[in-house]
Amino acid sequence: MNGYALPRPKIFEWSRELDVLQKSALSFVFACFIGLLAQIRFYLPFTPVPITGQTFGILLGAIILGKTWGGVSAGMYVGAGVAGIPWFSGMTGGMGTLTGATGGYLMGFIIASFVVGYAVDKYGLSRNFSGMLVLLFFANFVIIYGIGLAHLYLWLSFVGGTSVGILELLVIGAAPFVIGDIFKLTIVSSVANWFTPKKAMG
Repeated sequence: MNGYALPRPKIFEWSRELDVLQKSALSFVFACFIGLLAQIRFYLPFTPVPITGQTFGILLGAIILGKTWGGVSAGMYVGAGVAGIPWFSGMTGGMGTLTGATGGYLMGFIIASFVVGYAVDKYGLSRNFSGMLVLLFFANFVIIYGIGLAHLYLWLSFVGGTSVGILELLVIGAAPFVIGDIFKLTIVSSVANWFTPKKAMG
């Protein structure tokens, strides 16, 4: 058993060898997967932002689908939800979700997916556990949280009629989710470390 390791599946290479139609279909499959994870949600009494499983699907999809198609998948999820498909958290959908308290996090999903997909495709060093974890921390805590918190601040100010400081904003829109997100990012990094090649692909 010494030195034993699970064989690395060819998911990473396979997903990049698909044609445009197949990549579109796979992107939609991941959009549906994200929609399912969005239904894993917990509400806290002091914040309008629920704890959900979306980021797990968003970031894993970006790694598997790569640059462009990871973002396309996230865009499909957000776009279809805004168009009315009820697969946002709590089986909701429509434009009101995008303009509501959580709209910034949804937009952050798309940008983070493009960034993660690009980095994983271009830089082999991002495919080991530590490199992947740093990348996902940046995508989650800088991109998604940054856009989400900025939008939440504007929503609270102009729609909710509530003036909040930075500390209160962090308590409402970030602090409750940090531990859960660290757990999700660690799992995604571990899974990605298993199936991604460690050298740049030619």
